[in-house]
Amino acid sequence: MTHWPRQILAWALVLLLSGCASTAPGPSATQQPEVEARVREPARQDSDGIQVFPLQNPAVKELLADASNAEQTGDYGQAASYLERALRIQPRDPEILQSMAEVQLQMQDYEQALNFATRSYDIGPRVGEICSRNWRTISVSKEYLGDSKGSVDAEKKAAVCMNTKPRGL
Repeated sequence: MTHWPRQILAWALVLLLSGCASTAPGPSATQQPEVEARVREPARQDSDGIQVFPLQNPAVKELLADASNAEQTGDYGQAASYLERALRIQPRDPEILQSMAEVQLQMQDYEQALNFATRSYDIGPRVGEICSRNWRTISVSKEYLGDSKGSVDAEKKAAVCMNTKPRGL
């Protein structure tokens, strides 16, 4: 009977301390705007030309939407988890691979971002928004990995992905 007050006190202390625990802010404050500004937005602006997107399983579409929502809230670990599940269903989908590259970029794992973007480009379309996002992600990753020449070269290749109609038409 004397152990009950100690156990209750111990549990109360554990609950109190767990409420005080905090997590350090992740890279979301700096990386999310950078990924948007340097990868996604330029690719969207140049996406007037030919676009090639793979057909997707409805479950994959839902997982991509869940990943996007998690990413918007800054929960990159959860976003990566959804994308991993999507990759188990469609392992050779360049859009999923590129989304994972962008999440890795936001998590500041530049090697993984480079790896996923390269894999996406290797199996994906050579024109359009996905191609541009591939090269822009490769550029940012190489920049952070200290390869400034590779970064500049990748940025130039992003422009080649856009196959737009001539202005006179």
